[in-house]
Amino acid sequence: MKKIVFLVLGLAAFAFGADGEMIRSYSVIAGGIGLGLAALGGAIGMGNTAAATISGTARNPGVGSKLMTTMFIALAMIEAQVIYALVITLIVLYANPMLGA
Repeated sequence: MKKIVFLVLGLAAFAFGADGEMIRSYSVIAGGIGLGLAALGGAIGMGNTAAATISGTARNPGVGSKLMTTMFIALAMIEAQVIYALVITLIVLYANPMLGA
């Protein structure tokens, strides 16, 4: 873990002293890593939500429709977080505030 922290700090030092092209390349790397982590977290959350819904329906089939409705609402909220990460990534890639005017 320490190696990763030192690598990120080293790359950040280059990024702060770099020209526009270097900042763009680091923005692409940061966008890819950030969006990948957001998608990974969303996928884990969706899997846990579906597993809990299936388990609840198996235990009590009478409340299956209520659980399904709640699951769809939860999935929409989880997916919204991933879409927010996508929007932030697109802002960093195409309207990068680090590049200035």
